[in-house]
Amino acid sequence: METRRAAEAFAAIAQETRLDLLRLLVSRGPSGAGAGEIATLQGIPPSTLSFHLAALERAGLVRSTRRGRHVIYAVSVVGLRSLLGFLTETCCGGRPELCGDLARLFPAPEEDHHMTPAFNVLFLCTRNSARSIMAEAILTKLGEGRFNAWSAGSDPASAPMPEVLEKLRSVGHDVSGLRSKNWDEFMGPQAPRMDFVIALCDVLIGQSCPDFGNRAITGNWPLPDPFKFSGSAAERATLMNELYASLHRRIGIFTSLPFASLDRIAAKARLDEIGQSVRA
Repeated sequence: METRRAAEAFAAIAQETRLDLLRLLVSRGPSGAGAGEIATLQGIPPSTLSFHLAALERAGLVRSTRRGRHVIYAVSVVGLRSLLGFLTETCCGGRPELCGDLARLFPAPEEDHHMTPAFNVLFLCTRNSARSIMAEAILTKLGEGRFNAWSAGSDPASAPMPEVLEKLRSVGHDVSGLRSKNWDEFMGPQAPRMDFVIALCDVLIGQSCPDFGNRAITGNWPLPDPFKFSGSAAERATLMNELYASLHRRIGIFTSLPFASLDRIAAKARLDEIGQSVRA
């Protein structure tokens, strides 16, 4: 295990609730326990529980599987052994046989080829043709595998705005997979579970954001809608540049947050701060 990954794992369990959750799941072994049962046993609200379990999963210490309508969580034996092996790999000057029982408790773990789970982030705006499309492309590029980005709208356009796609191409984004989508695509049982849902509209007129589950932390980063702007070509180009720059700054700050050390309330507060403090 690399030092960086070990530090992330230790940061994830440097919190009382998460440590208790990990101990509970260790006691349950590979069969694990359902989210509802865990919440009852630990006396934790479902939304808070989902946030802490997601942090442990991203640290590689917990894994989740879906069984029908239920999500089952279990300790990742490989991940836990990797972390403990990291502590003992230099035991007694690189001679673990001299450490006696300690070395036998924590044998060198098998290679883990599973990828670390990433945050799922959904950007929303009414037409899903400009702001949210830009945000999806930017996070995909800046996230470096640590984030999965999507975008959707309440009343999506038939396609993203050509000006938006041209701007993204000009700064090196792959736009081949970008399309305007209805947020209903993210509501079904087979849809990915969102960790963050960020609205980019001032208001979603006549619409209420759907319920993306207790796990999702919501935020609002209001930005002007290019679809409603009717200036000259030069003025529209300036607006596109400013919109892209503002989203890039916000998402850059977002991806740099110390998620492993933040609880749900703190993460929500930081998300709101980004929307309030970084202006277009």
